Amino acid sequence: MDIATQMIMFAAVVENGGFSAAARDLNLTPSAVSRQIGQLEDRLGTRLLNRTTRRISLTEVGRAFYARCAEVSQSVQEAESLVLNMVDHPQGTLKVAATVAFAKAQLLPLLPAFLADNPDLKISLDATDRVIDLVEEQVDVAIRFSEQIDDSSVVSRKLVTNRRVYVAAPSYVAANGMPRIPDDVPGHNCLRISTVEAWNTWTFDDGQGDQGIGPIRLPIKGNFEVNSADAIYYAVLAGVGIARLSTYLVNDALAQGRLVRVLPDYADETSDILAIYSNKRNLSPNVRAFIDYFAAKFGPVPPWEKERAA
Repeated sequence: MDIATQMIMFAAVVENGGFSAAARDLNLTPSAVSRQIGQLEDRLGTRLLNRTTRRISLTEVGRAFYARCAEVSQSVQEAESLVLNMVDHPQGTLKVAATVAFAKAQLLPLLPAFLADNPDLKISLDATDRVIDLVEEQVDVAIRFSEQIDDSSVVSRKLVTNRRVYVAAPSYVAANGMPRIPDDVPGHNCLRISTVEAWNTWTFDDGQGDQGIGPIRLPIKGNFEVNSADAIYYAVLAGVGIARLSTYLVNDALAQGRLVRVLPDYADETSDILAIYSNKRNLSPNVRAFIDYFAAKFGPVPPWEKERAA
């Protein structure tokens, strides 16, 4: 047994007034405690306790040694209490990364309530669409789309299903016409996103299986490309072209008539929005609190889809 453990055991013997009481406190047998104290005295080369059949007492060296052992025992108890408190109680700083559009549209509106529920927690948010290295950048949790993740070393938990639709501004449709079939799309100005090339291939499926046209995949082209879905959203509102965007971004604009659906008879594309964290760390109470909170807020039917579900 290491000397630190023996020091804690020695402090327990002194504070409990004997081996039997210390053994009960430590959940050990009296003989095991006595044996360890004997080994400690052998290690130090001196007697720490005077033993009689009825009682024990400290030697002069034992008295000085006990003072140090009591400090060690107290430090261990305080460290244990600190860890147990942290396990049960989110606190400190949580570093979060999220795509710009999702952070602005969905995370930020919910953060005040989350922080009110966790008053000892601070959020450091990196709103970015670039690739994140969780370990290198010391990010605790990132919100990403499933197609953005190609790192097998991360753990993910689904927050919500993401639905994407094709949209345009009424001003664009008035000037350029409305596509009626997928083959019309290449003749239109389609807004591209530079961060994930797969997002620049649009899929159209009429949902009829073998009786229908089947999935048609079209690499799209246009005169505008940007690295953020948030910027695509404002570009499509301005009438620059047609875009494929998530419903959490466009549902309000569709309801208000600022955008219109393009080819709405074709099945919407879906993917998962995930919370990811490194599997090289235990799931901290901070990360667990964050993921549990937003998973509950977004599921099973996210707020921006409730009208459609009804």
